[in-house]
Amino acid sequence: MANTYVFTGFPGFLASNLVKEIFFEGYPVERIYLIHLPSMRPQAHERLDELAEEIYIDLDKLTLVEGDITSDHLALAETVNTHMQKEVTHFFHLAALYDLAAPLPDSWLVNVQGTREVHRWLKQCPNLVRYIYFSTAYVSGKREGTILEHELTHDKGFKNHYEYTKYEAERLVEEEKEHLPLTVIRPGITIGQSSSGETLKFDGPYFILNMLDRFRSSPLIPYFGDGKAKVNLVPQDYVLKATSYLSHIPKAEGKTYHLTDPAPYTAREIYKMFTENFLNKQPKLTLPAAIASQALQIRSLREWVGMQPEAVDYFFCESEYDSSEAQKDLKTSGITCPNLASYLPAIIDYYEHHKQDKHKHISFH
Repeated sequence: MANTYVFTGFPGFLASNLVKEIFFEGYPVERIYLIHLPSMRPQAHERLDELAEEIYIDLDKLTLVEGDITSDHLALAETVNTHMQKEVTHFFHLAALYDLAAPLPDSWLVNVQGTREVHRWLKQCPNLVRYIYFSTAYVSGKREGTILEHELTHDKGFKNHYEYTKYEAERLVEEEKEHLPLTVIRPGITIGQSSSGETLKFDGPYFILNMLDRFRSSPLIPYFGDGKAKVNLVPQDYVLKATSYLSHIPKAEGKTYHLTDPAPYTAREIYKMFTENFLNKQPKLTLPAAIASQALQIRSLREWVGMQPEAVDYFFCESEYDSSEAQKDLKTSGITCPNLASYLPAIIDYYEHHKQDKHKHISFH
């Protein structure tokens, strides 16, 4: 029997590429509904046409639907709502406000209230086989040490409103595990595709490349701080393939998975690898980390350097993400997280050729 899929967050990167992954892997598709905001109608239609060309399928299987996850019944038209609730077998909740610098009310509305409305909607779906909630490993906030996949609740605080609201949203998800066929996906810091380096945005660790690009002609590239914290980077294709696979196997129901690198590098090691591969230079000397943090409080400087101050915290929080359950359930699939050193050249090459693309850069609040 073919599946009927519903995705929130279209035409975003995750929704678009998971649709491609489902077709590439040959899962039986009856129909795919793609929920998008009314304001995103032009972009949604453009992305739909691109998908049709990329995966060579009949557009009849892909249906754009205007909606808003923060509203009652997801703001879907009544007849559309009835059909979707009756037909859906797999629901991917990917819509979120990912901006680390977003104000709390904005993040709460989308990430928490939106998830609450999704749950109300899903409880009216009689044929639901799987609900895939896309979270983040960083619901751990300021916790340090080893973080296990089944762990969530803590009182250590958060580095930004994104982490906090995703944490509160996942708490809502946990409350529904007895009522909905759930699988929770927690990726690490997702960067480009491992073979091509392609990415939608130059954020997260790309801020290091932004900064290094500014200091390309400098005779001295310093380290900042001891950099002993491990930074968990994962290529987007690993996250997409693993999510697609885990969404279709029965034993994944009720589980939470860290889609993280089981052997991550430290911040200092990553900085050194980036500098060597990008500038063919070796970092020398070590400046106190406080210097970088203080400097980034100056807006003109952070815009020039190309780095968000909220991203710096991720290079100093000493957390390690255990992914034993994910590795165990992915074992027979052949899906593994590649070593960063093996695909870093592709990441840097793509950045070098696309660093002038304005749409790939985010604002520096």
